[in-house]
Amino acid sequence: MKKIGILLSGRGSNFRAIKKAVDNDDIKNAEIAVVISNKEDAAGLAFAKEQGLDTVFINHQDFADRESYDREIVKELNSRNVDLVCLAGFMRIISPWFVEQFENRIINIHPSLLPSFPGLDAQRQAFDYGVRFTGCTVHFVDAKMDNGPVILQRVVEVKGDDTAESLAERILEQEHKAYPEAVALFCDDRLRVDGRKVKII
Repeated sequence: MKKIGILLSGRGSNFRAIKKAVDNDDIKNAEIAVVISNKEDAAGLAFAKEQGLDTVFINHQDFADRESYDREIVKELNSRNVDLVCLAGFMRIISPWFVEQFENRIINIHPSLLPSFPGLDAQRQAFDYGVRFTGCTVHFVDAKMDNGPVILQRVVEVKGDDTAESLAERILEQEHKAYPEAVALFCDDRLRVDGRKVKII
């Protein structure tokens, strides 16, 4: 049984998609062990509490630097024997030290086809650039932002009548499919990392 730790800062829509997949047994041999947020009023944290999940609020403003904060998070994760950390709208860059503690065991989803359009507001970046196709990427997290080995990508066509907002909504629909799929592959021990490449076995 793989134990999943969720980190979020907002509504947690991808967390909800993962939880639904666990509940429906689309993600097998797994349970959500803890949901951690740096925002006490995060809607995702409130939802986790409603669902009876173990929740923790850790205020990053209480810590002198990023690594000190991350050490507190890692302590909470390790106390629950977490196998996989899922960043689900966690609006903080995690430290290299954190990455080392969970090497190839932290995954994130980004709303573009990485390496294109890393960073904030990727949907609008793609829309403003005028690309015909964009999408989302589930990847392992390394010490650089939006840089780790790619697990899965889903492509979204940019339509002629799209706005940045409508494009973002359709990308999010694909995120809610891709993220649980990637988590399921991890929990089934079907992912192998070889340098920059991830092999699905």
